[in-house]
Amino acid sequence: MQGQARLVAGRTDTGATPFGRSHSLDFLRGLAIVGVMAIHVSQSFPSNIHAVDYAFMCGWTGVNVFYFVSAMTMCLMWTQRTEANPTRKFYIRRFLRIAPLFWLAIPVYLVINGTGPSYNAPNGIGPLQVILTATFLHGFWPDSVNSVVPGDWSIAAEMMFYLVFPLVISAFGSRRRLYLGLAIVLHLVNVCLFKPFAFALFSAYYGPGHEAFVWNALHISFLNQLPVFLVGCALFFALRDGFAKSDAAILAGFIALSFIANRATGSHEFNYLVINLVLGACVFWCIRLAARFRPLEALGRNSYSMYLSHFAVIFGLRQIWPFVDGFASLLLAYVVTAALSYLVARATWHLVERHAQDLAHRLTSSGSSRSPSQPIIVAPATGMR
Repeated sequence: MQGQARLVAGRTDTGATPFGRSHSLDFLRGLAIVGVMAIHVSQSFPSNIHAVDYAFMCGWTGVNVFYFVSAMTMCLMWTQRTEANPTRKFYIRRFLRIAPLFWLAIPVYLVINGTGPSYNAPNGIGPLQVILTATFLHGFWPDSVNSVVPGDWSIAAEMMFYLVFPLVISAFGSRRRLYLGLAIVLHLVNVCLFKPFAFALFSAYYGPGHEAFVWNALHISFLNQLPVFLVGCALFFALRDGFAKSDAAILAGFIALSFIANRATGSHEFNYLVINLVLGACVFWCIRLAARFRPLEALGRNSYSMYLSHFAVIFGLRQIWPFVDGFASLLLAYVVTAALSYLVARATWHLVERHAQDLAHRLTSSGSSRSPSQPIIVAPATGMR
């Protein structure tokens, strides 16, 4: 009964989801990991051509594409299944999807990067940073974000989204305007109240000279990322049930309120919001048009492991790279990084991820079924979601 109630809350009788297969979601994950690798490769192997390096640096938007795809995938999986104890099973699946590989990454990067002072950990890495990272709470303390595992700020945001997702979708169901409304409220709370307060607090804690570090930590904090996930949930139901003029009006109001709040507080999150809304529109149309490209889909199915491993691949390449910086060096380094990261991802799938997902299936398989009124999506075996 709980599973049936949840399904009713999550769909309408006339809604027809366009997510009949997973190809477009894998395609988007592939685009996302291509972008994420681009920015990090260009940081270590610059071409010294401004336009080229700038284009590669724009790959940071890949993480935000991951957020949108993650939100849509979670909504899809939630509305597909009819099962007892759906929240408990959701947490088991998400935990075993993310934790095993992430825990393996912690000692690897502690060996690679050491524990001394760095930009992301001005006072060095100690037990506190490691414990917070291992428990996925590192996004709530500035010198724990990105200090133990490179890029782990997005993992922190993902896990916190998974924590609140069952509560939100159980309360909101398919009413996408509620997701947009909550996104607006949280964005304004962050810009007008939390970020100014936290910036003053942590700047005093870390002392002069660390203002940029604190500002960046607050920018990548969960509270600043959660509206992106919520917009992704709204986009899922808009794709399934139809996009209305009122949705466009709410998004326009979102932009206007963010602009006013940004001018009043100087929190500098308005551009970030607009970029995310543009990315959301691109994701929307990629799914609407059923975008496909098999090489990108293959990367997308392995994107989670590639995300975690490509930092180590880049570090290793940097130690042995025989070429001087330049355009050819950048392109070659990118191709080698992508190829090696993919091979690592295939290895970790067989050695780690496959066993974790088998365990998740055994723990959650009893009493679950697919909704006969929903098309079945083949959930990708791997991929950051």
